[in-house]
Amino acid sequence: MVLASLRARWAGFLGAFVAVALGVALIAATGVGLAASVRAPERAPVRFADSPVVVAGRDTLTVPVRRGPEVRHATQRLAHPHPVDNELLRELRRLGPLDPGRPHPGQTRTDRTAPDAVGLDAPAARVRAVVAASGTGARVLTGADRRQVDPDTERDARALVAVNAFLGTAGGVAAFVSVFVTASTFAFVVALRRREFGLLRAAGASRGQVRGWLLAEALAVGAAASAAGCAGGAWAAPGLARALVDAEVAPPWFTVDGGPTGFAWTWWPYQLAFWTGLLVALAGSWSAARRAGRVSPVEALREASLDTGVMPLGRRVVGAVLLAGGVGLLAWTLWTEPSDLLKRKTYTTQPMILSTGVAALAPLLVRHVVAVFRRPAFLARRPSRPKRRPWPKRHRSRPNRRPSPLRRHPAAALTLARLARANAAGSVRRTAAIAAPVLVTVATAGCLLGSAATVGAAKATEARDRTAAQLIVTGDDLRQPARIPRATVAASASTAVFVREDGDTAFLRAEARAVTDPAAFAATHRLPVVAGDVRRLDDRSIVVNEEWQRHRVGEHVDVWLGDGRRARLRIVAVLARGTGDNGAYVTARNAPAAPLDRIDVRLRDGAEPTAVAAALRTTGGQVRTAGEWLAAEYPGMKHQTRLGLRMLLALCLAYTAISLASTQLMTAPVRAPELRSLRLLGAGPGQIRLVVAAEAALAVTVGAVLGLAVTLVGLGGLSAGLARLSAPAGVVVPWDVMGVCVGVLAVVAVGAGVMGVMGVMGRRRQTA
Repeated sequence: MVLASLRARWAGFLGAFVAVALGVALIAATGVGLAASVRAPERAPVRFADSPVVVAGRDTLTVPVRRGPEVRHATQRLAHPHPVDNELLRELRRLGPLDPGRPHPGQTRTDRTAPDAVGLDAPAARVRAVVAASGTGARVLTGADRRQVDPDTERDARALVAVNAFLGTAGGVAAFVSVFVTASTFAFVVALRRREFGLLRAAGASRGQVRGWLLAEALAVGAAASAAGCAGGAWAAPGLARALVDAEVAPPWFTVDGGPTGFAWTWWPYQLAFWTGLLVALAGSWSAARRAGRVSPVEALREASLDTGVMPLGRRVVGAVLLAGGVGLLAWTLWTEPSDLLKRKTYTTQPMILSTGVAALAPLLVRHVVAVFRRPAFLARRPSRPKRRPWPKRHRSRPNRRPSPLRRHPAAALTLARLARANAAGSVRRTAAIAAPVLVTVATAGCLLGSAATVGAAKATEARDRTAAQLIVTGDDLRQPARIPRATVAASASTAVFVREDGDTAFLRAEARAVTDPAAFAATHRLPVVAGDVRRLDDRSIVVNEEWQRHRVGEHVDVWLGDGRRARLRIVAVLARGTGDNGAYVTARNAPAAPLDRIDVRLRDGAEPTAVAAALRTTGGQVRTAGEWLAAEYPGMKHQTRLGLRMLLALCLAYTAISLASTQLMTAPVRAPELRSLRLLGAGPGQIRLVVAAEAALAVTVGAVLGLAVTLVGLGGLSAGLARLSAPAGVVVPWDVMGVCVGVLAVVAVGAGVMGVMGVMGRRRQTA
């Protein structure tokens, strides 16, 4: 019976099949890419390619922390790894000649006499014994581990983290959109088959049999669609990897082609995608099956297409709980930890909850939103009665054939618009089935791109407000410039400090800068100081921000410096949290291994910018004006981020467009009685197509309005979070991307609706 039903109604299940298959394909493709991004490819060592054993200095810091009654150890990577100890070097020379390898680009001039790593040709066991006896904590690397001291290893790791974050976000969004659209499609399929279920109940079928029948159909469709989606994901995964490389989101070597040896560890994404698709199909049909089981035999006698009872109590409760939970979570995060609102994980997941809640209440909201699109008051007046005219010549011989009232009415266009609006308000299920996917797409586009652009713009504004210098020099290893007359020069270096917080239960790393001259640094920067004075910074003090657990001026904090040394420093100034770039500040003596990477120069009266720039070029770095440096370092949203998010939105847009097209084509045969009534009223084929197009456009507009509401709530919460962090709180709404999404979906919905109606009318003419 189930197979016969699927064969007879394959067109009705086509939308659900496509929805599940495409969702599984997206999950499988992103899962394969995620699996490939977990680790870097095993490449041959470069720096010590000719040395079988490498000894490198200690690069980690281990500190005891509390985990309840137990004491465990937490490890952080040092900002400045230790060089190999001189005494250890003497012991290693007894085993054989040492190979310094190629110089590390990040190696400073002060530690070149003590290399960060050396290679030698000796038995690994003997080398480990010598290193262990030294007690320096040095590392012994062999085989592929020798790449750990290559200069590009850290860049590879950062690139993989970026790819991992993007694919994780893409997979989460794809899973959410697939679950949402699939559940909506199955629910709409059940709504279209109410009369069929009423006939089954009238023929003696029980509620359990109706539910079981529908769940069996969903199981068959879900299994077939999941299998097809896994095949599609395997085909699309290499293309997705190439697209990420072309968009510069992933490094050039990134690939998902693991070959025969790599297939085993990439098998899990297909398992996850298949069972997720099957679970989505069953979960999407479960609620619809329960509703189908409650259909009474009287439904078989229904002829009206007006939707009633579309919002049962359970759906109202679920929608209200989701909506209240989304708003409550946003308010709680804003109150307790506003900095979390700036993270991609937060501004990706919270709109999902809000979108689901609004979509669950969509049948209740549709009529209220449609009611907004009423005729203006000056058009609502009844048109004047037209003058009586004689019958046209073609009708005088046949007086029984009267002209269509829709064609001869002077306000026919307004009548058709009113009819489309009435259809949208009356067929709530159909309108909600079109509006819900549009809502999700618009909200995803607005919240993802809008939040990323808002955070980027806030960071750019914050950096511009903090910069008081006219010239900025940057480079990996700068030289301290000679004294430049009529200019204030402040050199600094990137470093880090480590601190235990939350009752010694957390060991955290905080990015910091090592300042050579605190007074000059204060003159070239406008730091957002809320307490204290940055100019009082010395070798026994530190500048922190409000995010630190201890952030009162005069307090002492126990920290570990970037090279692992422990120090007790006094807080002399506290900065506002900002967007996360207001880190800690220490003196250069507390980071002796940190190479200078930035020099800020503020010109005084009478200084010649050209001469100053020429003097700064002797430092070996790139000299730029403050405006040029800000434009390069803080572009608002990085090019790679924008391309990656647009790729993700393109996938969601394609998914939603296919769902809309299938919903419209699936609805067309059910609207045959409605179309026949319009024909009896005298509407021509062109007018019918116009009504259908207007109704589809109105449904897309309803979804766009609801999606815009979700976007404004999400961006409003982000703006409030920025305000609480004392950061610029402007909001960037991606009107262009949202407009493109709405336009594409409107074209798809209108085109599919008109094509479906033309097919129904064509079949009816052939039957006649």
